[in-house]
Amino acid sequence: MFRPAEFDRTSAVDVSGDIYPIHSAGAQKLGEELEALGRSFGFRFFLLGLFPKGDRPEFAANLLLTNWPDNLRDAYEAVDPLANSIMTMELKQSMLPRYSSEVPFLSSQQVQARDPLLDTFVALGFNGTVSLSLHDRNLTHIFLAYSGCLRKPERHDMAALHYGVLELLQSGVDQLLPSQGPREKLSAREIECLRWSAAGKSSDEIAIILNISSHTVVSYLKSAMRKLEAVNRMQAVARACRFRLL
Repeated sequence: MFRPAEFDRTSAVDVSGDIYPIHSAGAQKLGEELEALGRSFGFRFFLLGLFPKGDRPEFAANLLLTNWPDNLRDAYEAVDPLANSIMTMELKQSMLPRYSSEVPFLSSQQVQARDPLLDTFVALGFNGTVSLSLHDRNLTHIFLAYSGCLRKPERHDMAALHYGVLELLQSGVDQLLPSQGPREKLSAREIECLRWSAAGKSSDEIAIILNISSHTVVSYLKSAMRKLEAVNRMQAVARACRFRLL
């Protein structure tokens, strides 16, 4: 089943990868296209998700689309090794597509210990995996993994697959990801105060730079923190940077 994280989870897919209807036609179309692209290069399965972060490492929270069988997906979610998986660790170190003849969705410790989940992957035909580290137009970090190919793709095939994925995501990924930015627009003064705060300036120093009172600076920063749903200035600056406001 192609499964956006925010949509209803009621459909199923068998190990042949057949697609069953879900509640979003747009997501269904993108899923079909991603699967068809992978199959044209000999891959049977695909997994599209947000790149796990320290404050959001869970598989279920980052899953966007996949045609993994239900039993595999449920078993993987129960163990939840995504954040520490071989794939995640490798993609953190490289901008290039990665190929693994092993199962890269587990941690190296799980592979060495021959975790039972490893046998499940192997039994389903996860013979080889190509994983890609990608960013959408809003700089949201995502990953895509294609699995089930018996041989490593040639360099030109890897490049063609990568480009094909970018073409599909260029027009389709916006349907899966929420728009990036605060719900309420920040004013120019609020952004200005945040920018100086990010530079290490205190409220009094910002007041002198902007020729306003320190009380007004504090007011702008508090308003910015509220709009960014931040608990302090540091978090407000971090979120403003993430939303490309600074």
